[in-house]
Amino acid sequence: MVTTGSKGPANTGSNPVLTTRLCGGKAHTPQWRGLLQVRILPWPQNHFVDVNKMLFQHTTAIKRIRRMTARKKVIQGGTSAGKTYAILAVLIHIAAKAKTEISVVSESIPHLRRGAMKDFGKVMQWTNRWRDEGWNKTLLTYTFANGSTIEFFSADQEAKLRGARRQVLYINEANNIEFEAYHQLAIRTSEAIYIDFNPVSEFWAHTEVLAEQDSELLVLTYRDNEALPATIRDDIEAAQVKAATSTYWANWWKVYGLGEGGSLQGVVFDDWQQVDGIDFAGDKLVAIGLDWGYTNDPTAVVAVYKRGSAVLVHELMYSTGLTNQDIAEHLRKLGIGRSWPIIADSAEPKSIEEVHRLGFNIHPATKGADSIRNSIDILKRQPMLVTRESTNLIKELRNYTWDTDRTGASLGVPIDRYNHAIDAVRYVALNKLSANAGGRYVIM
Repeated sequence: MVTTGSKGPANTGSNPVLTTRLCGGKAHTPQWRGLLQVRILPWPQNHFVDVNKMLFQHTTAIKRIRRMTARKKVIQGGTSAGKTYAILAVLIHIAAKAKTEISVVSESIPHLRRGAMKDFGKVMQWTNRWRDEGWNKTLLTYTFANGSTIEFFSADQEAKLRGARRQVLYINEANNIEFEAYHQLAIRTSEAIYIDFNPVSEFWAHTEVLAEQDSELLVLTYRDNEALPATIRDDIEAAQVKAATSTYWANWWKVYGLGEGGSLQGVVFDDWQQVDGIDFAGDKLVAIGLDWGYTNDPTAVVAVYKRGSAVLVHELMYSTGLTNQDIAEHLRKLGIGRSWPIIADSAEPKSIEEVHRLGFNIHPATKGADSIRNSIDILKRQPMLVTRESTNLIKELRNYTWDTDRTGASLGVPIDRYNHAIDAVRYVALNKLSANAGGRYVIM
């Protein structure tokens, strides 16, 4: 195994397109069918990006990845290192040179749509390679003029894991995928394998893949990404200052700033699992939670259901720059009307009143003393189910931890970060759910 360290030389959820469907995969209203057509295509024009005004940048990350020689290329990196962008640029170059079959795999299709597929479309257009006729939106496969193909599928598609073979494999954010899924894909890949991830903790890429002779480790950081806006670079480097007095920020800087292995200690929600969608015949809507945002923080809207003894949550909206009029319009397009109960953060009474006057059954959350811990306690009493399309909520759940002092001792409160969609869920829990002595949820 060869190890290469870093030379040290965008808002994930903030787009104005709704992140998901209210129905978790079932388009049952005319309004949603129109949105579905937009949502299927991951390319930049559907995210209001004018690709003609943007230029492809041959970043240091791309150059360093192209210099890797081992068959199994393990690319570990911090936030905004441009790992996905760089690997896809390399794969596109491979596909354009000679006929090659390439697979890009991640934990779920929604995760691919918001990440690798969107970046693939951007790079293809910025390099003037994109042909509309090459894209098969049903199979999620692009075919190049020379016959090369790049397909996108998720690790939860069993038939795909054990199906066709390929020359090149790319596993995106591999720490969210089981080793068995990787192994099934690897033994059906004849040439190069690319594996990328943020090093929040040790997993099979470290213990299994890097223990093999035909593997190589590359560590990237935000400094390897010249395409990164200065504003984001400044935000990342601000964490280095905080790291001097906070165990949480020290670990964050180590993992996301330096791209080194770490461990996010004390995750608040550790008992949850992903599910495919909502069963409208059996799942019961509790309410919709809304956390206000605008410039820096996203507006987050989450539907909360009951499925047996578990709570089922489904992300509906997660976007910056939304006015109250925009929020109301998005809710209407989702088929949400006055009969749907909405519980919103009480910190913005004027926004609540405006959305109410626009025709929605919205009410302020009653918080009370120690409301954060109380609502967390309600949610932790039973398992939580999260739809796979709730990509921003899933990211929050994986990163929402208990805050600590400089010695690492818990302060008894969660960090004020990775909590926008989670706060929307908390408002519903605090105001619409209670737990009886037997620990079961009761809808109030």
